[in-house]
Amino acid sequence: MTENGFQRVGSLDELADDVPVAAQLQDGDEICLVKVQGKVYAFQNRCTHAEFPMSDGEMVDDFVIECGLHGAQFDVRTGKVLELPATEDLPCFEAKVDGQGGVWVKRRD
Repeated sequence: MTENGFQRVGSLDELADDVPVAAQLQDGDEICLVKVQGKVYAFQNRCTHAEFPMSDGEMVDDFVIECGLHGAQFDVRTGKVLELPATEDLPCFEAKVDGQGGVWVKRRD
């Protein structure tokens, strides 16, 4: 189901604080969701360095996720690279939660 470019990818009760979770878009692309300080963030589920699943990584600081393969770090709010070996930012999605706790994402332009 899509609504104004947003598509539902899960529910808030499926997300524990600071625990990355994989979700799938309608086109088959996989994204990573993480809830930090009550807000949901969504980004590509492949590290830009070696394409390892970011959902297999871990949050190492507020808003910082680390790839479990080589330790590249990214800001979950912006996708910006914070630590090598990655040099390319993670593509991010706009995320929102509806009144029933559904998690919706939309590709950023």
